[in-house]
Amino acid sequence: MSLSRRGLLAAGGAVGALAATVAGTGSAAAGPLPGTGQGSGRNRVRTGFDRLAADGYALLKGQKVGIVTNPTGITSDVRHIVDVMHPDERVNLVAVFGPEHGFRGTAQAGGSEGRYDDPATGLPVYDTYLKSGQPLADVFTASGVDTVVFDIQDAGARFYTYIWTLYDCMEAAALAGKRFVVLDRPNPVTGRAALGPVLDPAFSTFVGRREIAQAHGMTVTELALLFNAEFLAARPVELDIVTMSGWRRADFFDGTGLPWVPPSPNMPTPDTALVYSGTCLFEGTNLSEGRGTTRPFELLGAEGIDHRWAAAANALDLPGVAFREAYFAPTFSKFQGKTVGGVQLHVQDREVFDPVRTGIALLVTAKRTWSGFAWRPDNWIDKLTGHTRVRTMIDAGADTDEVVGAWEADLAAFRAVRKKYLQYR
Repeated sequence: MSLSRRGLLAAGGAVGALAATVAGTGSAAAGPLPGTGQGSGRNRVRTGFDRLAADGYALLKGQKVGIVTNPTGITSDVRHIVDVMHPDERVNLVAVFGPEHGFRGTAQAGGSEGRYDDPATGLPVYDTYLKSGQPLADVFTASGVDTVVFDIQDAGARFYTYIWTLYDCMEAAALAGKRFVVLDRPNPVTGRAALGPVLDPAFSTFVGRREIAQAHGMTVTELALLFNAEFLAARPVELDIVTMSGWRRADFFDGTGLPWVPPSPNMPTPDTALVYSGTCLFEGTNLSEGRGTTRPFELLGAEGIDHRWAAAANALDLPGVAFREAYFAPTFSKFQGKTVGGVQLHVQDREVFDPVRTGIALLVTAKRTWSGFAWRPDNWIDKLTGHTRVRTMIDAGADTDEVVGAWEADLAAFRAVRKKYLQYR
């Protein structure tokens, strides 16, 4: 007896069918499945794509499918999902949509790959970067798809642009009359809590479209549900989600058993994601945020900074983190080819580490210990924090506790909204 490739894939899907969708907002059941991940006795996490494929792509039956994805859209054995879906007769994949950095990930920050035909599959690849509203809806219409699928690994921070690609694509799919399916992947820094300031809509940009916290503590399916109900309610998209199995809100990425693929060139490891929601604020200053080094967002510095910054930061005794006096020479971006001084963050207890509070503390201490400190002239810090408060309070001499306290009421309100859309324990 021989098994066809189709039959083999079907056999691999015997773990159970996806739950039926309800009222256009379907959710796959998220109960644990047996398996081994990293760590003794842990369940292996199965992503939304794993569960979709295991069910024979039933959710996509009879549809012309386009997928918004990038190099993070992989299976547990590190095959790209487009390469897996394309030859499979059970799904009719007809188009790919690339975000910032591109579908195959060849572009740096602020770039994309444009429109081309994928050499590996021959599929047309459309560029979504910096497109929204009707222009993006026109792209979906031109592609000929019935259903748009989203599968990209997020980093857990409001200013990481993939969640706004999700938002823009949902809005555009509604305008184009397309169905939308979101496949879940873990929040790499856990989904335990939302942290940091909530965006003021007056500061809406592609690094923050709507009113969510700086570290949102949600997965992409949870965000999709929130977006559809809270921000797109006037014209919601026909939405289905496929959740993970085996993932718990307290799980860091290294406990999932899943392979890590850098979701962007300067997010090389889950350690980067752990600090990113705080230290990315240094993009809004004249200091290097570590781009062009092997430890982006963990190394921070500028010409003229010395040991005093690390000493001041360590004196705050922030939970779970220590700061090492560090010197480095970025190979690109700020201070390219120059040796700069600064700090390296060493997270010693990630269970108690607060990345956003730490980022604010580092801004406060950098300004107090280095006379050359300056905000970027375009006040980019206001776009990153979603308000003028962080910049103006630090300029006025506020300490870390005062700055953090200024957003607590807004954060409490967001946490109450967020709670309605959480899919995991």
